[in-house]
Amino acid sequence: MSVIEKINNAKGPLFTFELLPPLKGHSIERVYATIDRLMQFNPAYINFTTHRNEIVYHERPDGLLEKRVVRKRPGTIALAAAVKYKYNITVVPHILCGGFTTEETENVLIEMNFLGIDDVLALRGDPQKGSRTFIPEKEGHMHTWELVQQIANMNKGKYLEEGLEDAAATHFCIGVAGYPEKHVEAPNRQLDMENLKLKVESGASYIVTQMFFENANFFRFREECRKFGITVPIIPGLKPISALNDINLLPQTFHIDVPHDLVLALKKCKSDSDAREVGIEWASTQSKELIKEGVPGIHYYTLGRADNIARIVKEAF
Repeated sequence: MSVIEKINNAKGPLFTFELLPPLKGHSIERVYATIDRLMQFNPAYINFTTHRNEIVYHERPDGLLEKRVVRKRPGTIALAAAVKYKYNITVVPHILCGGFTTEETENVLIEMNFLGIDDVLALRGDPQKGSRTFIPEKEGHMHTWELVQQIANMNKGKYLEEGLEDAAATHFCIGVAGYPEKHVEAPNRQLDMENLKLKVESGASYIVTQMFFENANFFRFREECRKFGITVPIIPGLKPISALNDINLLPQTFHIDVPHDLVLALKKCKSDSDAREVGIEWASTQSKELIKEGVPGIHYYTLGRADNIARIVKEAF
């Protein structure tokens, strides 16, 4: 059953979460351990992030720097397939514009189709490390709506190579991201909404939001979406605070606000363990309010941590 089918058929809010592929050379068992801890809460599906190649520089014996292209977290599709068949659960790999050509994207989608993976979250991705602006591959997509359109075309049996005989249509359910506090690169909220609407019109079935710590921001975003004629389900995404430095790193990395009350609570903490407890309490309160206000589900960004998510879900659902 696809994500949108699960949303439409659900009798209550869905619990879902996101995982990162292991770093290169690390075992898949760590991923399994996280999933094992959360399966008791009957997750509707699991997302798996995709990571583009990075450029790194290594110093050579002669003192010069050597440029290398590396992928630190490979294996998204293989990991998703392994989890799908081990746990008999819907999986949602992320597909990026950044770092991939349209042909590479098509080939990955063909592999997913062969593996029976029919759900995808389409994202533009961040700019290349060290760059202030997003630069697509030479034969890649600049905008997420173009990526969504490519996937939607495959659902109609339209591939990049024209004239294919008896081309099989795929059946991908496409999700996209939304930004309650506006995408950092959007000049204003209206243009951000117009971009989101274009993604939906291109074929997206639902929206998952970037993390936020103030529910009022989500409710405003949801209302703005409806006024713009965006009627697909909107799933709030939450990330619990898990360390003292999160109040510095998260706003810089994701361009989001941390409410003053949460900052004050974290400043009283003396350790990461204390901050983690504050994060659990805050996210639990957020979750309960969101559920009360009728969200179709809540999506948790785990970063591989399960214990705090388990406590939040047990408290809120």
